[in-house]
Amino acid sequence: MLAIVSLIAPFFTLIAVGYIAGRRVQRPVEGLAWLNVFIVYLALPALFFQLLSKTPVETLASGGFVATTTASTFLVVALLFGLALLRRAGLEQATIQGLAGGYGNIGYMGPGLALAALGPGAAVPVALVFCFDNALHFILTPTVMAISRREGTAGTVALGVVRQIFGHPFILATLVGLGAAVFHLSPPAFLDRTLQLLAGAAAPCALFAMGVTLALRPLKRVPLEMAWIVPAKLVLHPLVVWGALSLTGPHDPVWVSAAVLLASLPTATNVFVLAQQYGVWTERASACILVSTVASVVTITLWLLVLTG
Repeated sequence: MLAIVSLIAPFFTLIAVGYIAGRRVQRPVEGLAWLNVFIVYLALPALFFQLLSKTPVETLASGGFVATTTASTFLVVALLFGLALLRRAGLEQATIQGLAGGYGNIGYMGPGLALAALGPGAAVPVALVFCFDNALHFILTPTVMAISRREGTAGTVALGVVRQIFGHPFILATLVGLGAAVFHLSPPAFLDRTLQLLAGAAAPCALFAMGVTLALRPLKRVPLEMAWIVPAKLVLHPLVVWGALSLTGPHDPVWVSAAVLLASLPTATNVFVLAQQYGVWTERASACILVSTVASVVTITLWLLVLTG
């Protein structure tokens, strides 16, 4: 137990440091813009390239694993989407509620935590889950929003989805990393060292930025929906992933543990970004991120005890 607490404590400490800085230092949320640019366009893409480019090609051919984890995430999102519709939330609110229950913080928290807990063997499953889960969310959100608002033709919506997926720096870095692995390409020594420096900065910068973001969006009230969205994200989602991988296996135990750990992460800050982009359920999305992040201190500890026990 002490080893697990020691393992995850630095991650949540960095979030707490960012939160305290955000509360104490009077700076507007716009001040995070360039730090987020560094994280999204440089540090995390460098990390994903480093994870994949040195991986044996045969290890990357894991269609069954990818299909199972992506379908599991979709199932949780669809369940919460349907529940929201039953409560007459409307398509747009239901979309954000579904994302809040199925879109985990796999970019900012996932790679560092999984590699620290499970070792380098977790690198490939982390990158694959990240790539395909993000592609799923990038497809679902604009499609449902366009249907709800009756905006654009089917071709326009499809083109926008393709641009969003293949224009995202994380996914581009993953594809370049896959290409480097397939063709056994290595960057020059100076570039490889630069990528290592950027990759090393990814986790601390991302976690600090996450804490500041939470501090600058204070919780005004706890929405009723948190009663089922937060348990769905922190407990149901990892259980579904674990059960599905158990049924479709055998899979490498480290890969299974990595997928379950990623599924157990709190709601992604991107859910608030999407809610803000479409002007729907914004305050409650922010509350969901904060509540699930605080609760995940306990649940992630418990999941790591189970996965490493």
